[in-house]
Amino acid sequence: MATIEQIKREIAALEEACRVLAEELYVAYKSYFIALGQAIRQQAVLATYHLCTQGYPEAFLSLSFNQRQQLQQDIRQVIREATEQLLTISSQVKAKENSEEEIKEDIQLEATEAALLESVSPQPSTPSTILKFPANPIELIKWQQNIEQAIALQLKTISREINYLLQQAKILPQNLPFPLLDAALNAPELPAEATAGPPNLLNLLVEAESNSEQEESSVTTLVAIYLRLGEIEFADATLRTKRNQIRQLETRSRALLKEYYRKQREQAVAEAEAAWRASWFED
Repeated sequence: MATIEQIKREIAALEEACRVLAEELYVAYKSYFIALGQAIRQQAVLATYHLCTQGYPEAFLSLSFNQRQQLQQDIRQVIREATEQLLTISSQVKAKENSEEEIKEDIQLEATEAALLESVSPQPSTPSTILKFPANPIELIKWQQNIEQAIALQLKTISREINYLLQQAKILPQNLPFPLLDAALNAPELPAEATAGPPNLLNLLVEAESNSEQEESSVTTLVAIYLRLGEIEFADATLRTKRNQIRQLETRSRALLKEYYRKQREQAVAEAEAAWRASWFED
């Protein structure tokens, strides 16, 4: 049986392997974010094109030439700023403090949007700034999960901002129920009919308000921007390749985590046995 010192050395070796893997993941995510930014720029514009020309063609045609140009410029600006911010995510996101039991039971973080927005907001950098990688497999898993959540949040933010611009331009209805739209954007799964049609669009059935009690309420279909990572990756071969590289590294990190827990357990048992022997004496 391994001694306590041997086990500690094995744990230290796992932590060093974790730091090396974290550097590989960081590089992989930086490359992924560059490809993701390019894909978002293309597909967000394409989704907006479909919404304006197929979802609400009359409303788009009612705009003047200058209004159309301004709308397109504003949308490009929103997309540009958001995709530039993607490049900061992997270095700005920190591993949240969660108990080890939470990680063991369900490797999913429940960070609030506010916390994530704060964690991905641009921060001034100095020459002395040193990027600190996760120190062990537990932190590594949490760090990667926060990165993935930050990506999802960024896509929701872009979707909301584009929808707001479309409403301000009177493309989307003025009475668009944003709370309902936000609920749909936050839903883990949506009915198939809600995402049928062109990629990255959301179809919502909304009950229109009647003018009087005698009038029957009618149901109308609203179309809105809903950027989805799965659809963005599916449409871009380069991005899929980058994602596969991350998945391979993730498999290695989970194997490290499993071995790390096993060694921690082994250390606890060895220390408990040593403590028992130290305090035991014969009558």
